[in-house]
Amino acid sequence: MSDFDSLSSVSSDKELQDFLMVEKQKAQVNAQIHEFNDICWEKCIGKPGSKLDSSTETCLSNCVDRFIDTSLLVTQRFAQLLQKRSGAL
Repeated sequence: MSDFDSLSSVSSDKELQDFLMVEKQKAQVNAQIHEFNDICWEKCIGKPGSKLDSSTETCLSNCVDRFIDTSLLVTQRFAQLLQKRSGAL
Protein backbone atom coordinates (compact mmCIF):
# COMPACT_ATOMS: atom_id res chain seq x y z
CA MET A 1 0.00 0.00 0.00
CA SER A 2 1.46 3.39 -0.98
CA ASP A 3 1.58 6.47 1.27
CA PHE A 4 -1.17 8.00 -0.86
CA ASP A 5 -3.42 4.99 -0.29
CA SER A 6 -2.80 5.25 3.46
CA LEU A 7 -3.66 8.95 3.49
CA SER A 8 -6.73 8.30 1.37
CA SER A 9 -7.85 5.58 3.77
CA VAL A 10 -7.37 7.84 6.80
CA SER A 11 -9.31 10.62 5.07
CA SER A 12 -12.11 8.21 4.18
CA ASP A 13 -12.23 6.90 7.74
CA LYS A 14 -12.49 10.46 9.07
CA GLU A 15 -15.23 11.30 6.57
CA LEU A 16 -17.10 8.13 7.48
CA GLN A 17 -16.82 8.91 11.20
CA ASP A 18 -18.04 12.46 10.58
CA PHE A 19 -20.93 11.18 8.47
CA LEU A 20 -21.91 8.64 11.11
CA MET A 21 -21.76 11.28 13.85
CA VAL A 22 -24.02 13.61 11.86
CA GLU A 23 -26.46 10.78 11.15
CA LYS A 24 -26.49 9.81 14.83
CA GLN A 25 -27.25 13.42 15.76
CA LYS A 26 -30.07 13.51 13.19
CA ALA A 27 -31.52 10.32 14.66
CA GLN A 28 -31.37 11.82 18.15
CA VAL A 29 -33.14 14.97 16.95
CA ASN A 30 -35.83 12.88 15.24
CA ALA A 31 -36.32 10.85 18.41
CA GLN A 32 -36.72 14.07 20.39
CA ILE A 33 -39.22 15.40 17.85
CA HIS A 34 -41.30 12.22 18.11
CA GLU A 35 -41.18 12.41 21.89
CA PHE A 36 -42.23 16.04 21.74
CA ASN A 37 -45.15 15.13 19.45
CA ASP A 38 -46.25 12.41 21.85
CA ILE A 39 -46.15 14.82 24.79
CA CYS A 40 -48.08 17.43 22.84
CA TRP A 41 -50.73 14.92 21.80
CA GLU A 42 -51.17 13.69 25.35
CA LYS A 43 -51.33 17.23 26.69
CA CYS A 44 -53.71 18.71 24.12
CA ILE A 45 -55.97 15.87 23.01
CA GLY A 46 -57.97 14.59 25.94
CA LYS A 47 -60.69 12.64 24.22
CA PRO A 48 -60.80 12.82 20.41
CA GLY A 49 -64.17 13.87 19.08
CA SER A 50 -65.71 14.89 15.79
CA LYS A 51 -64.23 18.40 16.02
CA LEU A 52 -61.72 20.36 18.09
CA ASP A 53 -62.91 22.71 20.79
CA SER A 54 -61.25 26.12 21.11
CA SER A 55 -59.02 25.16 24.04
CA THR A 56 -57.73 22.09 22.19
CA GLU A 57 -57.14 24.16 19.07
CA THR A 58 -55.25 26.78 21.10
CA CYS A 59 -53.19 24.11 22.82
CA LEU A 60 -52.25 22.51 19.50
CA SER A 61 -51.44 25.90 17.98
CA ASN A 62 -49.15 26.73 20.91
CA CYS A 63 -47.60 23.30 20.66
CA VAL A 64 -46.87 23.79 16.95
CA ASP A 65 -45.37 27.21 17.69
CA ARG A 66 -43.07 25.71 20.33
CA PHE A 67 -42.20 22.90 17.93
CA ILE A 68 -41.16 25.43 15.28
CA ASP A 69 -39.20 27.46 17.84
CA THR A 70 -37.43 24.33 19.03
CA SER A 71 -36.68 23.16 15.49
CA LEU A 72 -35.17 26.53 14.61
CA LEU A 73 -33.08 26.51 17.76
CA VAL A 74 -31.76 23.02 17.06
CA THR A 75 -31.04 23.90 13.42
CA GLN A 76 -29.16 27.03 14.43
CA ARG A 77 -27.16 25.07 16.99
CA PHE A 78 -26.18 22.45 14.40
CA ALA A 79 -25.13 25.22 12.01
CA GLN A 80 -22.94 26.74 14.74
CA LEU A 81 -21.34 23.36 15.45
CA LEU A 82 -20.65 22.80 11.76
CA GLN A 83 -19.11 26.27 11.43
CA LYS A 84 -16.85 25.62 14.41
CA ARG A 85 -15.89 22.28 12.94
CA SER A 86 -15.16 23.78 9.51
CA GLY A 87 -13.01 26.45 11.14
CA ALA A 88 -11.07 23.82 13.08
CA LEU A 89 -10.18 21.83 9.96
